[in-house]
Amino acid sequence: MRSYIEIDGWRANIRFSSAHIIPEYDKCGRLHGHTYAIHAKIYGEVEENGIIVDFRFVKDVLKRIADELDHKILIPAKSHMVRIDGRNVKLSNGKKDYVFPIEDCAILPLKSSSAENLANYVMDKLIENLKDCENIVEIEVGVDEGFGQGARVRKRLK
Repeated sequence: MRSYIEIDGWRANIRFSSAHIIPEYDKCGRLHGHTYAIHAKIYGEVEENGIIVDFRFVKDVLKRIADELDHKILIPAKSHMVRIDGRNVKLSNGKKDYVFPIEDCAILPLKSSSAENLANYVMDKLIENLKDCENIVEIEVGVDEGFGQGARVRKRLK
């Protein structure tokens, strides 16, 4: 039987608070922060034990991802506006240059730290951790930048 499980990051306390800059947008081009929540829906075949995948396992994976990002500055390493010199991260935005100690940053393999890109990042990490679950056919991940606004991505595995 095909079904899905759902994790609501607000209710399950899978949240992180981080700062970021999205240089391509005026208002978001300033250093600012959000309290984010991570959500997931996992679609698949219910196994003989009656479950698709253990809620606790999925929540633990999502919580680890949130913890890696919590109280950090989100740095999109693939952005042409970012330079990493070993000890510091420099992000340039027009006439402004921001310099952050590397230990205060979460260096992400992204071009931008938008909610859409963060959702894709979380999706990739979640899939990596669920690769042995052959009954899972599709995953949806959401990253909210506060109540009422966020991005969702969906990926079919089979």
